[in-house]
Amino acid sequence: MHIAVVIPALDEAETIADAIASAGIEDADGPEKPDDSDLRIEILVVDGGSHDRTADRARAAGARVLTSPPGRALQLETGWRATEGEVVLFLHADTRLPRGWAAALRDALRDPSVVAGAYRLRFAERSPGLAIVEWGARLRARWAGLPYGDQALFARRSALAAIGGIAPVPIAEDLDLVRALGRRGRIALLPQEVVTSARRYLRGGVLRVWLRHAVALLGWRLGVDRERLARWVRS
Repeated sequence: MHIAVVIPALDEAETIADAIASAGIEDADGPEKPDDSDLRIEILVVDGGSHDRTADRARAAGARVLTSPPGRALQLETGWRATEGEVVLFLHADTRLPRGWAAALRDALRDPSVVAGAYRLRFAERSPGLAIVEWGARLRARWAGLPYGDQALFARRSALAAIGGIAPVPIAEDLDLVRALGRRGRIALLPQEVVTSARRYLRGGVLRVWLRHAVALLGWRLGVDRERLARWVRS
């Protein structure tokens, strides 16, 4: 299996090397690699115009680097189309994949009805409020079928091509992607945990940021204009 890991980044010099390392071949199959493993991992960082050393550190860590205009949707679209993987995994620059992540992905995709998937969310930082956010994310993914982008979404390349790729929207591109892929087949939710930074919650306040995300999700469901929604969430 050929897996392309696409990492959109903007001013992530402090985090990018760890994200790349977590996707490396030595961690992909876990401590016991199958004897007949034909796993190939391609790691591509799409830099959105960083003003720090993100691109340099990504190259030093072994990734290929492309540049694109800023905007996660644009960066993801640029990235997956520049790769050759039969499976594409979208990894945030502040998120770490678990040991054995590729073996779990490969097991899920043995079911031909599965077109995409995601992992469970866990924050690197710990607090009661963040634990509640984690619990809510798991409920949303399990019962509403809407994992977010920080859960390391992955998809078959054929499914991405069939839905026309990722639309250039300013916010909620991950929800658009999951909804479109869900119309093509099943979204697998893997029990392995990705570890992501809670920095946006810690900067803005856990409750305040959670409420903004909840309202953004409602706005997305109601079809609120994306530019308006993005301005409100980022204000």
